[in-house]
Amino acid sequence: MDQEIRYRLYEREGSTGSDDRILVRDLAQKVIKVLEKPDIRSAIRKVHKVGATSHAVQGAILHDMESLGFSSERQGLFSDFKVSGIRPDYYSSMGGGILFEVERGKTIANNMDILDIWKTHICKDARHLFLLVPEVRVTEKGSEQRIFNTVENRIASFFGNDVEPIDVDSVHLFGY
Repeated sequence: MDQEIRYRLYEREGSTGSDDRILVRDLAQKVIKVLEKPDIRSAIRKVHKVGATSHAVQGAILHDMESLGFSSERQGLFSDFKVSGIRPDYYSSMGGGILFEVERGKTIANNMDILDIWKTHICKDARHLFLLVPEVRVTEKGSEQRIFNTVENRIASFFGNDVEPIDVDSVHLFGY
């Protein structure tokens, strides 16, 4: 039997009671239900292997994310920046805007989780980040990297009491 999807929520203090927050939390629960569907679990398992890309994982959930109101590879969200070509994996305008990023192999090796926080921070049309990462990643040499745990610790550093707040209301971390 497969283990459940891991989930961790980080919220910036001071805005936890807003209607947008409640809407975003509800949507996160719907994403969890999608990710726990047997056909989705199976599709992700098939593509989550050495050498695979995050794009393959995206493909496994694309239809379901669109049915929840996310658009794929939304353009124009960063048109005011010199890095105007940036696109999130998925975007929803719900709850003040949500960037949804799917990571696989480069999550911590290339700091993609930190890049995803930065993208959400600078995006004028997003206040929330949904971040889907592997629970464990097996390397070419056969060792295991605990990706979810590492990302969990890194994201927590942005929401600690002893740091300046970032312009991100919440991060919803999902582990597959």
